[in-house]
Amino acid sequence: MDYIQLIDKDNIPQHVAIIMDGNGRWAQQRGLPRTEGHQAGAATVHKLVENALKVGIRYLTLYTFSTENWNRPEGEVAALMALLFDSIEEELFIKNNVCFRIIGNSEKLPARVLERLRSCEKNTAGNDALTVVLALSYSAKWEITEAVRAIAARVKAGEVALDEIDDKMISQSLTTSFMPDPDLLIRTGKELRISNFLLWQCAYSEFYFTEVLWPDFDYNELCKAVYDYQQRQRRFGKTGEQVTKK
Repeated sequence: MDYIQLIDKDNIPQHVAIIMDGNGRWAQQRGLPRTEGHQAGAATVHKLVENALKVGIRYLTLYTFSTENWNRPEGEVAALMALLFDSIEEELFIKNNVCFRIIGNSEKLPARVLERLRSCEKNTAGNDALTVVLALSYSAKWEITEAVRAIAARVKAGEVALDEIDDKMISQSLTTSFMPDPDLLIRTGKELRISNFLLWQCAYSEFYFTEVLWPDFDYNELCKAVYDYQQRQRRFGKTGEQVTKK
């Protein structure tokens, strides 16, 4: 089905977060090494940036490398870091007026990779058609722990009282404070879990799981996920009747 023609342009999720899963299985099905699956996945990311612009998405957060991924075989991690370095196409962001950001424990990234990422951030900071965020060396538990430590330090310094701590303050202390929470979380590759990704921010996100492996996630598949999102009634804890009356 052609979902590109079915989506409602007046009801586009502002922020879409994606767990890009299935590169290894995609390669295995074709008798290829896992590294070629990751290369195909990187190519899909490049296409996704332009597809997200076509749809009208404003923020796109991609779970690129988790803190747990450091436990993978050393050779695979090294290949992933090399691929990350080579696949950051600053020109793609500049020509499309896209702002590039990263979140996560960046101190663990190789120096040359981090330098390239920071340069791309700096040179695209003024772009505003779309913000693409890569979650690198990221985990939600790490992020929340860091936020708690930061708030505790402020309390200790007398800047904040304990009874002033609320969910807004916690949200503002997270690495994602510069953007709204995800409206839609997509996971490719069949798995039905969110793997320590944006746990706080996804409290009221709509979840969409697909068996499509990440390298095969094309424009129509993105529109299919958006169309599915548009068929839902977002309640945010309210009853269906309350939402309808509003």
